[in-house]
Amino acid sequence: MNSMFKRHFVLTAGMILVSFVVLAIAFTTLSYQYSIRDQKDGLEEKSGYVAAMAAQVINRGEDQLQDDALQYYLGEVARLVDTDVMLCDTEGTILFASNDGYEVPDWQGMTVPAEVLSALTESADYEGTSDLGVFGEERLVCGAPVTVEQGERSVLYGYVLVSVSVENMTRLWQAFASIFLFAAVAVLLVAFISSSISSRSLTRPLKEMTDVVRRFGMGEFDLRVKETNRKDEVGELSRAFNNMADSIALNEQKRSEFVTNISHELKTPMTTIAGYADGILDGTIPPEREREYLQVISDETRRLARLVRRMLDMSRLQAGGDMVLSQTEFDIGETLAQVLISLEGKINNKGLDVDARLPDSTLLVWGDPDAIAQVCYNLVENAIKFTHPNTVIGVSVSTRGGKAYIAIRDTGETIPEEELPLIFDRLHKSDRSRSLDKEGVGLGLYLVKTILNDLKETITVTSKDNVTEFVFTLTLAR
Repeated sequence: MNSMFKRHFVLTAGMILVSFVVLAIAFTTLSYQYSIRDQKDGLEEKSGYVAAMAAQVINRGEDQLQDDALQYYLGEVARLVDTDVMLCDTEGTILFASNDGYEVPDWQGMTVPAEVLSALTESADYEGTSDLGVFGEERLVCGAPVTVEQGERSVLYGYVLVSVSVENMTRLWQAFASIFLFAAVAVLLVAFISSSISSRSLTRPLKEMTDVVRRFGMGEFDLRVKETNRKDEVGELSRAFNNMADSIALNEQKRSEFVTNISHELKTPMTTIAGYADGILDGTIPPEREREYLQVISDETRRLARLVRRMLDMSRLQAGGDMVLSQTEFDIGETLAQVLISLEGKINNKGLDVDARLPDSTLLVWGDPDAIAQVCYNLVENAIKFTHPNTVIGVSVSTRGGKAYIAIRDTGETIPEEELPLIFDRLHKSDRSRSLDKEGVGLGLYLVKTILNDLKETITVTSKDNVTEFVFTLTLAR
């Protein structure tokens, strides 16, 4: 598998390796050139020094370059300056040659190579590599003329050639390069190890998260990623995943409750309808009571219709786009009055009074008339359900700050404070709802909240001393 660990490690290690290779090439090239240049500069200085010393001891006579005292002196100088010295005349004939400060035994009768003599003749100086015909190996060579001042003119007696072994010179450079190579390898090893540790520390929690996500997707909703004290993106990802998992688990729990509630709500009226219908058909129910039981069947059928309608409304709202809310002007007072009239039967059956404080004149607001009518219907119906019999429900409208505030109040049981934040959640039913509401499945207030959110309006709820009040806003049209 082409894992992130492998890619991260290979990328990091490759960058480090390439960097060191480039650095090594640059260092090798520069250090070698510096070593050669330094040796050449040293040899040039030494060749000039030896030539000057030779000129000082030459007697003004013939064949003074072959003087034994001079050659002995050159050997001592060679040992002093740690180079090999060669002395030749102007024709290139070797007059003296030393190796490691001692005279080379078989130099007699030899001449320096033609290219060296030609360079000395043309420019009186020489710089290059050659075996000088004596040493049998390539050497770095620098030459200088031996001249003696005679009156107003300079007389050329010959040339001094100083040299060092290229092998000795490269051996020093190789030792220096070996130190660099050893240090580079040590640094590379440390870098690779640290890169490996860094890559594993990055990918290990991601692998753990991948395993948890895979199992979570298979239905193990209780799994969570182990959170650490990491403050980086990985730590943030683990916390975000756990928050997401909590939300999904909560929704799954609500979905399960929804299925249970729906099953129960559907089973009860369907069982009642089927039982009473069968009783009428097989004669178990006497003819004089058929109308009574047909009324029960009709009520249960309407109950099923309301349940299905609310489920469909919730599905359309969740789908987003099927229920398009318009923004038109309408009279909120008239809408509330129509809702109260449609619920008059339920209000009278429970013996309730209505404290309606509606506008005396037309109060135009912005919104979707049908959707707001449903909001008002759900809230008023909710108040009727939970208000104690023979008490009062309140409906009022007030305005301030360019908003209309519609309040629906009931005098029933107080909603526990811890349940108030959950009252608008989908499928939520409080304890009092379960004991008093035999029809709802926790969709009405969810639909109310969803509609008002789509219209960019707000709704709040307060419950204290057996008085519960819902207040929602609408924008005034004028």
